Amino acid sequence: PSPKSFQPDGASKEALQCEIEELKQKDLALDQEIAQLLSEGYSLEELDKHISLLHEYNEIKDAGQMLLGKLAVIRGVTTKQLYPEYDLELSD
Repeated sequence: PSPKSFQPDGASKEALQCEIEELKQKDLALDQEIAQLLSEGYSLEELDKHISLLHEYNEIKDAGQMLLGKLAVIRGVTTKQLYPEYDLELSD
């Protein structure tokens, strides 16, 4: 294949440019949110700790969802049907 075959066509290049712009906007929004939190008295270390705890929470929640899914398959029910049994809300 020629080197030209690895270059994105016009539509792909335009889509990449749009994606880059969206990511730049998200980056700017996050920077503004961080600045707001810092102005409210939060420290970077505290924010890092919260982010770390959120990641840990999400990993634990994912593991719980996986276990509920496996249990639902074993019992032949939907995961949703198991929620009341374990006092879980659908929004959990």
